[in-house]
Amino acid sequence: MAIEHIFDSASSVMTVISFATFVAILVWTFWVKRDADFAQAAQLPFADDEEFEHG
Repeated sequence: MAIEHIFDSASSVMTVISFATFVAILVWTFWVKRDADFAQAAQLPFADDEEFEHG
């Protein structure tokens, strides 16, 4: 009986930790002003194309 209680508690704790991590990622992505970093990262796939066109 005690082991079931431990597993139930661990499951609840992991659910809360997972949700808190998800919310933290959302905050970091959408509410922190990182537009310049995201714009630069969005151009990375095209960086090699320019090198081959001019080379």
